[in-house]
Amino acid sequence: MKTIYLSSAYLAPVEYYSKLKAYDKIYIEQHDHYVKQTYRNRCNIAGPEGVLSLSVPIIRPDTPKCAMKDIRISDHGNWRHLHWNAIESAYSNTPFFEYYKDDLRPFYENKYTFLADFNEELRCKICELMDISPVVEHTASYHTDFLPDEADYREVIHPKKDYTEVDKDFLPKPYYQVFESRHGFLPNLSVIDLLFNMGPESVLVL
Repeated sequence: MKTIYLSSAYLAPVEYYSKLKAYDKIYIEQHDHYVKQTYRNRCNIAGPEGVLSLSVPIIRPDTPKCAMKDIRISDHGNWRHLHWNAIESAYSNTPFFEYYKDDLRPFYENKYTFLADFNEELRCKICELMDISPVVEHTASYHTDFLPDEADYREVIHPKKDYTEVDKDFLPKPYYQVFESRHGFLPNLSVIDLLFNMGPESVLVL
């Protein structure tokens, strides 16, 4: 049985969801230290002007090392409204935005206290919409020792790392993107880019 360890991620990239599809068992890490500028609180979407990064603001923890499970979301800057407006602006003309928008909009209308809970409920909803059913558990402690059939991708899937160098198993498959004529195909964006553009065929791309 193939097992993989992943970090929590906000609207994770296609690479992340390809792991959810490929592995028999997934552990999502809850006890790693929160690190800035990772997919834990940011995602990349395709806007009219190209790649646009969206970041969920957090309440800065009192200590330099704070477990991901304890990171709280900040209400600073009306970010929920800004994120949904950006998503709507980017994807309102895609084939499946109207079909899925009512499933995702409530995440930007309701308030979540903890980032990990917000990320996980989004992940569950997206898996449901894509018709994939990964076997997911959350870690009870920070895992450091791995068996031969266990893969540690907690720090591999990272916006600052080149997936072509660190993840040889991931080969992005081009799919229709609404702004492709303007920017060319943009690989490994947030999974919502795949979902809004490809709808039920998203799982075939994974």
